[in-house]
Amino acid sequence: MSEAAEQITKWAEEIEKYSAVDWDRLPEIYLYMDQVLTYMNKQLCLFERNDSTSLLTSSMINNYVKDGVLPRPEQKKYSREHLALLMVICMLKQVLSIQDISSLLKTLLESASKDEMYGRFCEAHSAALKEVCGRVRSTAEEGDAELTRLAIELSIEANARRTAAERILSELSATSEKGKAEKGKNEKKDKEK
Repeated sequence: MSEAAEQITKWAEEIEKYSAVDWDRLPEIYLYMDQVLTYMNKQLCLFERNDSTSLLTSSMINNYVKDGVLPRPEQKKYSREHLALLMVICMLKQVLSIQDISSLLKTLLESASKDEMYGRFCEAHSAALKEVCGRVRSTAEEGDAELTRLAIELSIEANARRTAAERILSELSATSEKGKAEKGKNEKKDKEK
């Protein structure tokens, strides 16, 4: 096995064991920005491409708050809910636009509590990681050429899934807007009667 294949196998084994922190194990105390960054970067380090990249910065958090994707902190302190939402945002922003993530979170939170939504996200995330890492580990044993083939397959699959997710979100958003417009027209007609 090549050195690259050994490193990839080692990474896949680490990722396969990863599971996001359960809701009940997220810090209950409120954290300041620097504490949030330390905590989140520790949770996300396995997902960074290399040591010089960071999936979360204070500017990103401030922008998520400004854009309404993340609720405002209370007296510059962030809660368990903020941490859970940040985890979801950080994982999804690699695939979806912040606007799509915001829309998705709002829709999900209409039918589930934050802890339920986060739990479902963690389950789906863990299952996806296990499936992909199993493929990576078994392919690493076949050599670098097969790893290259797997990289292109995973890239194509990721693109296809992102495209499908975007289309679903777009259609749901359009249908929702159409429904709101129809409701507004009907209310206006009722008032005119």
